[in-house]
Amino acid sequence: MKKFLNPGTVLLLAGLLMVPGLSQAAGLPAVTVAPAPGGGQQYSLSIQVLFLMTALTLLPAALLMTTSFTRIIIVLGLLRQALGTGQTPSNQILIGLSLFLTLFVMSPVYERVYDEAAQPYLDGQMEFQPALQKAAVPVRQFMLAQTREADLMTFARIAGKGPFASADEIPFTVLAASFVTSELTTAFQIGFLLFIPFVIIDLIVSSVLMSMGMMMLSPMLISLPFKLMLFVLVDGWSLVMGSLAASFSM
Repeated sequence: MKKFLNPGTVLLLAGLLMVPGLSQAAGLPAVTVAPAPGGGQQYSLSIQVLFLMTALTLLPAALLMTTSFTRIIIVLGLLRQALGTGQTPSNQILIGLSLFLTLFVMSPVYERVYDEAAQPYLDGQMEFQPALQKAAVPVRQFMLAQTREADLMTFARIAGKGPFASADEIPFTVLAASFVTSELTTAFQIGFLLFIPFVIIDLIVSSVLMSMGMMMLSPMLISLPFKLMLFVLVDGWSLVMGSLAASFSM
């Protein structure tokens, strides 16, 4: 089995490796020490290191928005609302499921990043800049495979870019915005399909209760066991998770 590094770890290590280069490029040490009144010392960071540390705080959000996590977490959240189970499963469980399913979906991409970019860079066979460009190729290909052409053209027109002769000419900013928009659209489409059978159960239960004159009884209280039973009988979790994983074009 191939071993691959967590993308956050790879980017964090890459960022830390950039610190000496940034400091040398500016002609300044990363951390400077100056004497302070009273015999103390004052420490100061260069602007480059401060910028890098700020960028690292945005790294988790950037990773989540360029992977399959967005679609998965939205679909699971809509499924919970369709079932009407309130906060069950909890947010922590849904996020955990989404992260592990994201790792499963993105594993071919991460393997390519590791084999084609991270491993040669760690072995000293490739410089940082070429390795970064090489690592971006499989990620861009994954994002392009999930992006709708209409969304891509919309953001390209807003940015004043295009037309593009090839996929390599698409700016990452345009691609990222188009990818996230397409993921939101796809997630809501899947959520709509998940809602249909549960809405039908709610309608049937409401009609039966109204015909029996039991209008004071909440239909949600009666329909919840039937929705749970239906979901368990059709092996709903396996179907939803399997369908989500298969919905991504690789």
